[in-house]
Amino acid sequence: MDPISDLLRSLRLTGGIFLAARFTAPWSVSSRIEPQDAAGFIANADHVIGYHMVTEGHLLMQLPDGPPMTISAGEVVIFPHGDLHVLASDIRLAPKAVRTGGLIQQLPQGGLARVEHGGGGTVTRLYCGFLGSDTPPNPLLAALPRVLNVETKALAQHDWIEASVRFAADGLAQGRLPASEVVTRLSETLLIEAVRRYLSDQPQNITGWLSGVRDPQIGRALALIHADVTQPHDVEHLAAAAAMSRSAFVARFGDLVGLPPMRYVALRRLEAARARLASTDDAIAVVADDLGYGSEEAFSRAFRREYAMPPGRWRVQHRPQASAA
Repeated sequence: MDPISDLLRSLRLTGGIFLAARFTAPWSVSSRIEPQDAAGFIANADHVIGYHMVTEGHLLMQLPDGPPMTISAGEVVIFPHGDLHVLASDIRLAPKAVRTGGLIQQLPQGGLARVEHGGGGTVTRLYCGFLGSDTPPNPLLAALPRVLNVETKALAQHDWIEASVRFAADGLAQGRLPASEVVTRLSETLLIEAVRRYLSDQPQNITGWLSGVRDPQIGRALALIHADVTQPHDVEHLAAAAAMSRSAFVARFGDLVGLPPMRYVALRRLEAARARLASTDDAIAVVADDLGYGSEEAFSRAFRREYAMPPGRWRVQHRPQASAA
């Protein structure tokens, strides 16, 4: 079991490639990959992780308050939190907004949108893609930095990644394959490898949630919890999955994650409940049953303890258009 892979896949991510860009020096653009970019692939994406894959040339990437990074052909730069960023041949140039600057060309037959921009010099090509999820927020994503990058040439899957990009881009350019398992698996692989590289670069003495993911045994328990928060997890079951004694598991989980195991499970279930209340009109009794509570009353008590109000009132305050079912 690979805890990082299992945790990310528990998000039920959907991947897509939505734009091909060809820039010629000198050039500079500003961009932000947003849920609307995933609209043709996934409905109601709550979280979108954008990425750019450079296939020819190189570019400079800069966040508004960060230093520039050089990204070359064969590298992927990933934005876990959808930050605004500048891509350029020369970071000193004034950037043109991709979305509002009229740079995006939509093909008449549908398929992959295109950007052609620049002064006619050295060529840089890239594809823009995303991973989207309509599941509740995940602590792994929240703990990631604003930008990740990975060099695909260093990965064992390099040949498969290149073939997958060509396959997906060719199909999308012809108006086929608006989304596919190939693209989702490609996008997942890139994110998993970037997260794995990021964790491996962290000091051994880090604490907090990411240290729990990096721990092989606690990571397995976290992956099991996130795979299905509706399951009636208990300490004995989680300790067995981690191949640890009950006492050792509870102690290490608390040291690394910062919460006792069952408190962590309870919070994840309540987060899933809040997401349902905010995004659906499902009856509170249905939400309670789907998330594994024994009764609506038990769910309401747990919700009130955590958020200082019953679920019906929380729904009205946070989603006024919803019925209080």
